[in-house]
Amino acid sequence: MGGINPAGRTSGHQAFRRTVLDALPIDQKRHTLESLAALMRLAIHTGQGVQSEHGEPLAAEALAERVLNHTLIRRNEDPLFQAPGIPAGRQAEMALEAPLVFTLRRRQLPENLPAEWEISPGEDERHVQVRVPGGTFKALLSDAQTPKVAAAAQLPTGFDPASLYRSVHHPRGLSMAIFAASDCLGASGLEWERLRERLDPDKVAVYAGNSIGQLDEAGWGGLLKSLVSGNRATSKQMPLGYGQMPADFLNAYVLGSVGSTGAALGACASFLYNLRLGLHDIRAGRARVAMVGTADAPITPEIIEGFRAMGALADDASLKALDALELLTDADYQRACRPFAQNCGFTMAEASQFVMLMDDALALELGADILGAVPDVFVNADGFKRSISAPGIGNYITLGKAASLVRDMLGETALKERTFVHAHGTSTPKNRTTESHVLHEIARANDIERWPVVAIKAFIGHSQGSAAGDQLASALGSFHHGLLPGIPTLDAVASDVHAERLRFFQMPLSFEADASFINAKGFGGNNATGVVLSPSVTERLLEKRHGRDTMTEWRARREAVRARSKTYLESADRGHYAPRYQFGESVLEGPELGIDSDRIHIPGYAQPVSLKVENPFGRLDDEET
Repeated sequence: MGGINPAGRTSGHQAFRRTVLDALPIDQKRHTLESLAALMRLAIHTGQGVQSEHGEPLAAEALAERVLNHTLIRRNEDPLFQAPGIPAGRQAEMALEAPLVFTLRRRQLPENLPAEWEISPGEDERHVQVRVPGGTFKALLSDAQTPKVAAAAQLPTGFDPASLYRSVHHPRGLSMAIFAASDCLGASGLEWERLRERLDPDKVAVYAGNSIGQLDEAGWGGLLKSLVSGNRATSKQMPLGYGQMPADFLNAYVLGSVGSTGAALGACASFLYNLRLGLHDIRAGRARVAMVGTADAPITPEIIEGFRAMGALADDASLKALDALELLTDADYQRACRPFAQNCGFTMAEASQFVMLMDDALALELGADILGAVPDVFVNADGFKRSISAPGIGNYITLGKAASLVRDMLGETALKERTFVHAHGTSTPKNRTTESHVLHEIARANDIERWPVVAIKAFIGHSQGSAAGDQLASALGSFHHGLLPGIPTLDAVASDVHAERLRFFQMPLSFEADASFINAKGFGGNNATGVVLSPSVTERLLEKRHGRDTMTEWRARREAVRARSKTYLESADRGHYAPRYQFGESVLEGPELGIDSDRIHIPGYAQPVSLKVENPFGRLDDEET
């Protein structure tokens, strides 16, 4: 696995450790803070310890304070959300005593100019001069608007994925995808080129996207504003804005994959939708390896205003009313997201998460370090409902199926005592009631008494389509460290939360789990629940299928893989990254291929692509044709 979110880097469980920091042993806590400081360009690791970029020693307390204050949810640090505010416009009447002459781009000319306005050629063919006579007329004046939402869960301050490779006007989400996928590959300890040599190129799948698309200036955000702002639309804004572009970037510039690809968009459940595509390809034998992920960068003024207008966000006015405050401090913004407590809306976040799936035989053959297993992902819609954003019934079905699968695989005792739920936990008043009812009812149906509930949006906000990827990465961290993140903003469970069979907790909880349920409740009725099994349970299941000798051989091969992974993680913890970005390398366009009736040979790929496909109908004989 690999990625980046407001808690830090996914690989090596760095981001997870940030969410359970105070429960870690002293040396792990120090290591986590120092590795985050390197990520944030606050410190440089040298033989003499951690130093500033000027070679000065850094006090541990001061370094920790800067890391803690500039990760997770906090006051929005984007310059657009600071003084003088968000650019806006207002129409006003202006009185003009004398004629006014100004230059405009031709594309800025309104269609219905007043007859008395005079247009003449400008300095070149792209511009015109406009002469406005004296009098009173309406004009659009520039203004600045104070942001109504000042809390956000941004990537750690100082970390810029676009600065790590040859990015040229890449939308932020795509830069995050390049980093996240590269982080996943590096942490795996597998050498991608050698792995690719073992496979038919058609047996590699990539499913990655996001829930909104790229709506910052380098993507569709800049494109859609270009005409009214007078800025020129670029040749990149249109293609790079598509929601499936994270998959396209991985194929073209990271993996060189020619296999199955695409993206399933399902609002907040998008990561799980893509995980399901990769899982089903592997189970059906269509793929042996699948890279699955999402990359969402929705912290822009326009997107935030859209969600605020829906009443979905914790805006400043609501936060003040919630705590009876006249002024919001930095500490208040850090507590903006309060799943299952008295709350007022969610907090927008950005994140990119990727996991590498492979079939069990290949994983054992390669000596892959197995972090867990995903036996299935369940998806159900809400049916008829009051509004497109209202909750519905589909999530009862997805979680109910997931619980049934775990009971069948691991038994009733494991389901009741050794599983936990990663709740969607958005921090909206509606979600706290509806999702807790889903969890309570499934717990009741399965005779679960105190089901532990984790809600990590309290730390890292809501990254839209990447939210379930954040949850999955956190679950894998829980398996590794034996800790469940608490809900630190949960001072008290809200009275309308169905908590009778659920276990909520503020501080990290020691818990040895066999499985976790990754739950998503998305706008539009996009519900999904994924099941992820712990590494120890996965190994027991694999031994049952493949035998003890095969597992012994796998453990021997795993040592070399773990050694390469350790080397990567040690370098990354010092702030040294080398994202895979192979722009313009090994480009093929068709004439280079060796084409036969049953296979295609691709230069640079050891194995040919088999053209043999399954015939779903059988063959007609000569008389029938």
